[in-house]
Amino acid sequence: MKTQSSQESPTVRLDKWLWACRFYKTRTLAKNMIDGGKVHYNGQRCKASKLVEIGATIKLAQSYDEKTVLVKGLAEKRLSTPLAQALYEETSDSLALRQERAELRKTNSLFAPHPDTKPDKKMRRQLLLIKSQQ
Repeated sequence: MKTQSSQESPTVRLDKWLWACRFYKTRTLAKNMIDGGKVHYNGQRCKASKLVEIGATIKLAQSYDEKTVLVKGLAEKRLSTPLAQALYEETSDSLALRQERAELRKTNSLFAPHPDTKPDKKMRRQLLLIKSQQ
C-alpha cells in the first residue's frame, strides 16, 4: 500500500483513487463517471487525470445515492474494504441526506407496489385509457 503524507506531492489520479477506495468496481467505470459529470472535485467538474490532494472534497454519484467525502489518505492500488474506508470520511450532511432518500424510496415502494405478472393486452389498454384521461 502506497500512502503519502501531506508533505509529499500527491501523485494519485482521481480515477485511480476512486477505484482504490472502492467507490467504483473498475477504473474505466470511474473514468466514465468523471467524464459524465457525476464526480465533482472541490465543487467543480474535472478530468480523470486530476491529482487528488489530502483534504479535498469529492462529490460523487453511486447508483441512487450521492456521497460527499473528504480525502484523508491516498492510495494507488485497490485496497481491502476496511483500509479503503480509512482513506476518506463521508460528511454528516451527506449521511443524513442518504438516509432521508433511502427512507423516501422505501415508503414510495409501499405506495406503488409492482404487480406479480406483466399486464396482458386488455390490461395495457385499460392503463393507457386511464393515463390519457389524467
